[in-house]
Amino acid sequence: MSRKPRAYRLDDPDVAETRPGEEPERLARVRVEIQPEEIVEAADGIAVPMGRKRRFPWGGILLSSLSALVALALGLAAESLVRGLFEAAPWLGWVGLAALVLAFVALGALVARELASLWREKKIEALRERANAALAARDEEAAKGVVAEVVALYAARPETARGRGRIEEVADEILAAEDRLAIAERALLADLDARAARVVAEAAKQVSLVTALSPRAAIDVGFVIFSAARVLRRVSAVYGARPGALGFFRLMRAALTHLTVTGGVAVGDGLLQQALGLGLAARVSARLGEGVLNGIMTARFGLAAIAVCRPLPFVALERPKIGDVAGELISRKVVDEAKD
Repeated sequence: MSRKPRAYRLDDPDVAETRPGEEPERLARVRVEIQPEEIVEAADGIAVPMGRKRRFPWGGILLSSLSALVALALGLAAESLVRGLFEAAPWLGWVGLAALVLAFVALGALVARELASLWREKKIEALRERANAALAARDEEAAKGVVAEVVALYAARPETARGRGRIEEVADEILAAEDRLAIAERALLADLDARAARVVAEAAKQVSLVTALSPRAAIDVGFVIFSAARVLRRVSAVYGARPGALGFFRLMRAALTHLTVTGGVAVGDGLLQQALGLGLAARVSARLGEGVLNGIMTARFGLAAIAVCRPLPFVALERPKIGDVAGELISRKVVDEAKD
């Protein structure tokens, strides 16, 4: 006979807290293993892999060959169409030829935009990797070059004018690599970090509300995927990536890879433990609980998006945590308002 599910508080006498590799101090009906924050925080400092290919790209060759065949077939079809139009009436042929030329121009513009977006993404990735290398080697000259490129990356943004001026003031001074990168981070990225955090927080609240009220699981899944894609695009735009279609999928893969490296859906600052401590499962309906967890998942993905879109690692500024962008989702005030 199956037993009905029950909710427990962490301070319940029937609940025993343990650390990984430790045995509980007393016998209890429920055992809760608390994961240390260092697991996620330590992983967050590593370079974000972008999914480089390690084997011979047979799949890429297949796709390239098929794309070439499709392009040739479309070219032959277009040529036959234009020739038929000229045979039917000369003016129809000229109209068809003009339309074909415009189509090629538009295709060239789209390809150029995709290549430019990929170039920007790779440049941001390279800057982050070089900054990590400069910090590890304490190379002041390398750090100076990275800062100069970051300044050039945001040279067209009026809101960074004051920060660029601050960096120019110390450009000729002798500074340690960490200090130079810290100055650049505070001057150029502090406001961008705040904007990106607001984007993630808004998306987490929207996902929490919509999935708590939606009547269908399919709507939940669709909205979560849509919100994740929108968060990735908006965060990348904040940091200057502006990805196209190919660049977007590349960033999505990098963000998912980062989630895997940093522990996936794990909550590093004890937020889930806080939710359990408040007795969330016992206080609110199952739908509202699902909404809160979906919001936390969206916030976690948003933090991964910040990690893969930011041109510099976190040196002097504090890395945003789940509590910074989704803390109010499980606060007592939100829970009480939801019950009302």
